[in-house]
Amino acid sequence: MIIITVYGLDQYTVGHYSKHHTENLAQLFETKPENIAFVACGDYVFHGGVEQTSWQAVVKVEAPEKYEVLEDKAAMYLLKTLNEFSIHLRVVFDYFHSHHEHEFVNKDYPRYIKDENVVNVEEEDEDDELYEGNIFEGMEKKLEEAYNEGHHHCHCHEEGHECDCEDGECDCDCDDDECDCEDGHCHCHDKN
Repeated sequence: MIIITVYGLDQYTVGHYSKHHTENLAQLFETKPENIAFVACGDYVFHGGVEQTSWQAVVKVEAPEKYEVLEDKAAMYLLKTLNEFSIHLRVVFDYFHSHHEHEFVNKDYPRYIKDENVVNVEEEDEDDELYEGNIFEGMEKKLEEAYNEGHHHCHCHEEGHECDCEDGECDCDCDDDECDCEDGHCHCHDKN
């Protein structure tokens, strides 16, 4: 397996690049496209404390050592084709002995997910406009009524009385003998 990890470009760019260049890279490496995999990192490239994303891209190619003889052709191809997405590029090759590579392929499933297996969501029409109005218009009154059905609130202030409900005790400044204080809320004037 040849693993191409791209730092400094977002996952959508790397996905797009992979779609259009896997076949060509497989030919350059003289292998099957199934032996090429891309990794898009959420990592950023920094220099001097300043983010360099899309300005500097670092590409790491990990491959079995037998592909080393094809390195120059592959490097030139990667540098030429990735410069569309980044101003500056660096490609680093890291080789390993084939006996250090281990994998499991589940025979019950296809090796890779392909476009024909993916459900695509339709892209938005470019003529669609962003709705900037109040999406809750007309709902405010219904929400307030629904809230009031499940919650009582003190009406003392509305009637000119002072109310102080603390710790379940009602300290209302009113003459209502039916004063009731529950859960820190005065219900002495609730009509419910």
